[in-house]
Amino acid sequence: MSSRIHVGRIARLAWPLLVGQLALIANGVIDTVMVSRFSALDLAALALGVSIYVSVFVGLSGVLQALQPTIGQLFGAGRHGEIGNEVKQGLWLAALLSVAGCLVLAFSPYFLSFAKASPELVEKATLYLRIEALALPATLAFRVYASLNTAMARPKMVMAIQLCGLLLKLPLNALLIFGGLGLPAFGGPGCAIATTLIAWLMMIVAWLLVAKLPAYRPLNLFGTGFVKPSWRILRTLLRLGIPIGLSYFIEVTAFTLMAVFIARLGAVPVAGHQITANVGTVLYMLPLSIASATSTLVAQAIGANEWKAAKKIGYAGIRLSVCLSVMIGVVVWFTRAHIIRAYTPDPLIVGAALPLFLYIAFYQMFDSLQVTTAFVLRAYKVAVIPTVIYAVTLWGVGLGGGYLLGFDILGITPASLQGASGFWLANSASLGLVGAGLLAYLRVIQRRAGAVGESAFKV
Repeated sequence: MSSRIHVGRIARLAWPLLVGQLALIANGVIDTVMVSRFSALDLAALALGVSIYVSVFVGLSGVLQALQPTIGQLFGAGRHGEIGNEVKQGLWLAALLSVAGCLVLAFSPYFLSFAKASPELVEKATLYLRIEALALPATLAFRVYASLNTAMARPKMVMAIQLCGLLLKLPLNALLIFGGLGLPAFGGPGCAIATTLIAWLMMIVAWLLVAKLPAYRPLNLFGTGFVKPSWRILRTLLRLGIPIGLSYFIEVTAFTLMAVFIARLGAVPVAGHQITANVGTVLYMLPLSIASATSTLVAQAIGANEWKAAKKIGYAGIRLSVCLSVMIGVVVWFTRAHIIRAYTPDPLIVGAALPLFLYIAFYQMFDSLQVTTAFVLRAYKVAVIPTVIYAVTLWGVGLGGGYLLGFDILGITPASLQGASGFWLANSASLGLVGAGLLAYLRVIQRRAGAVGESAFKV
């Protein structure tokens, strides 16, 4: 099968994933815009609460990411009857992770105390996080559903549910943030209530579809009786999932800590950084979707013992992701002034953000390389060494190098690379190193897989 055909398969699977990811981002944008119209205190509480909730959710959902290659390999091998048991154990794992996550969110005042914020701000943020804790079990259970559908190359239903959730977000937010129909104005915590209601509704609809639609019947998910937790299967999922969750956590913290350090430089530099980071996050959704689609098709090929096809699909996805990201990066560079002014008319903030957009093109190219390669490695059920690479490069080179350059610790940093530019340069370089390291390791894994076949990579 030619690379062009593989690229077409990846694109058909990636676009619904991209739409779904953008829907999730849009939820956060809606929260920010609507709460900002309520009060500055509620907006600050939302920002503080979201930073903690996202760190918890990303780490826990990363652990559940182990389900996707596991189910994908079973699906590719035609062992459909075994998928149901893996999914049920995935739901048990989601329940266990929810308990841990809810405890962290319930005791959020201990974490919020490090922010040294005002008591009113801490109180609002605590209420927001405790309401979001109620959403966590439903959100993680929906991630299991999403992993199942993505692994079977059927992401359109997941996208449809996410879009319906987005449509509900605006009216529910308006009602619960500002009050109405006899309900008081909850402010910032109101959007957490809306998120919780929508999360449970999405989860219920998702699993009702699994119970009712004929496409899921061969999986033996329903009608097979109660299944107890299998510690053997859970340990297997955790051995893959914990490193993936840690890699997600490292990526998130490497990015969020940049903002913490840059904030020391003042409000204008951090505002310029925030605009650049927001644009970068939106652009990241494209390679992330391609990476997930590529991983699914590689896992299915591995399950079918089609090792050469798995290798070709992996490289086709990496090339597609990098090429598209480079083209988009060039477009963003030439339209950077218009993009920044869409965020703010403040000339000082525009001036702070403009030089940072130079790094967007390089950043996106390296980011697309590393995320797609990492997802391909996960299709081979390989995650420990990649996580070590993430930790050493993103924390060591990215944050450490950014600190040295940004604050001119050694006294040799050119003026143009001091401040936020130094952090962005170091972060871009660290992502380039991650991409190169993961690509080299992927070649090792592929050679090993081709040499020993199924005995080394059992489902």
